[in-house]
Amino acid sequence: MRKRIMGLAGGALLLLPLLALADTPAAPPPADPGVTSWMLTSTALVLLMVPGLAMFYGGLVRTKNVLGTMMHSFAAMAIVGGKGGSVVFRADEGLSTLLDLRYRKVIQADDGEKGKTKNMHGRDAEDIYVTVPVGTIVYEERTNRVLCDLTKHMETAVVAPGGRGGRGNWNFATSRNQAPEIQENGLPGLTLDLRIELKLLADVGLIGFPSVGKSTLISVVSESKPKIADYPFTTLVPNLGVVDVDGIKSFVMADMPGIIEGASRGVGLGLRFLKHIERTRVIVHIIDMSAAHGRDPYEDYLVINRELAEYKFKLAQRPQILVANKMDMPEAAENLRIFQSKVGPDIEIIPISALTKKGVHELLLKIVELLDKTPFFDVYDDLDIGAANASAGPDFEIAHPSDKLWEVVGPLVGRLIPMTNFSIEDSVKLLAKRLRRAGVDDALRKAGVKPGDTVRIADYEFEFID
Repeated sequence: MRKRIMGLAGGALLLLPLLALADTPAAPPPADPGVTSWMLTSTALVLLMVPGLAMFYGGLVRTKNVLGTMMHSFAAMAIVGGKGGSVVFRADEGLSTLLDLRYRKVIQADDGEKGKTKNMHGRDAEDIYVTVPVGTIVYEERTNRVLCDLTKHMETAVVAPGGRGGRGNWNFATSRNQAPEIQENGLPGLTLDLRIELKLLADVGLIGFPSVGKSTLISVVSESKPKIADYPFTTLVPNLGVVDVDGIKSFVMADMPGIIEGASRGVGLGLRFLKHIERTRVIVHIIDMSAAHGRDPYEDYLVINRELAEYKFKLAQRPQILVANKMDMPEAAENLRIFQSKVGPDIEIIPISALTKKGVHELLLKIVELLDKTPFFDVYDDLDIGAANASAGPDFEIAHPSDKLWEVVGPLVGRLIPMTNFSIEDSVKLLAKRLRRAGVDDALRKAGVKPGDTVRIADYEFEFID
């Protein structure tokens, strides 16, 4: 600012003599005695212009330097490496299985393009989209953390964000140091081991012991064609069917494979299919009232409800419709009377015969009535789902594995160390500055580190100097 004022003052000093010369009369004849006075005045004005010209030039040079610094700072923002691609999961209602991922063990996006000469920004890499069925849940294998729960068509979730691009030395240039010897590596992208599960999205789930008539029921109320046979575990995969009730109301029904005692602990098909009930709004509990295969209907009822209670997500608290199936069999009526006396008069039981379709329409009307007043159940609330790189703990911790050796560990180290070029001294100084700002130095002192002790950060060791 001072030199700018000097330049303006110099310009004024330069302008005043020029104005004075303009007002001075023309040179008198040589014989005029005033010639000496005119020459002295002109000489004085010219001498006055010299410092003015110098001051003006100094201010002009300063202005040029300021403009050059501004242009340099603008250019410094340009040379940056491109961002790495992210891995994004996308739900598609046109898919029904995760079979495509069975042979796709590694999913990797490309690196961003390196920054170019002439201050050109590197190009960002394209994101990788992984298409999965609606109802897919993605877990981080190591922590069992839910990364995303895709429940809508074309819903997306960034599972592994791409790394940030590196920065060249122009980004660290200042007016005092316009060519710094410093460079910052790009931040690596996230690497994860994932577990991917598909949980069916159905309004109604049919549950019960094997061979109680679940597959028969869904086959007569929808266009679903499951395998039906007179032996246990005929259904090995869940079957979905769309049920239309009198052209007024429709809903999705899922036929779940048979559940046996201990299923909540993994016995039989166990957890493999209990998880599909998690999303259902209404549970239809079917009991074989013919007591075929030597089973007691009441004991079956108790066992299934116990398995629901022991499984997570409070399945036993979901609205449940109790159905007595196979009422066309001779012993069914007497078994139903005994069963009703054991469960009590307050529990409603709907008798049907899926084979003859007797009572099936009344069951569907009951399901519609219950669906109309039953909200959707969130399998995971917002607190359970988060980005894979979200950290619930501190940014760093101080460990003391041995005498005179200290170690800094945590997410902060995982971010800063890969970004540092240890072959450049100024880059190492920048790392030390960032660690100091993050509070690492103070934490080391508080932990008891002494000057001369060794501090290990990732694969590098430093001497602590206070």
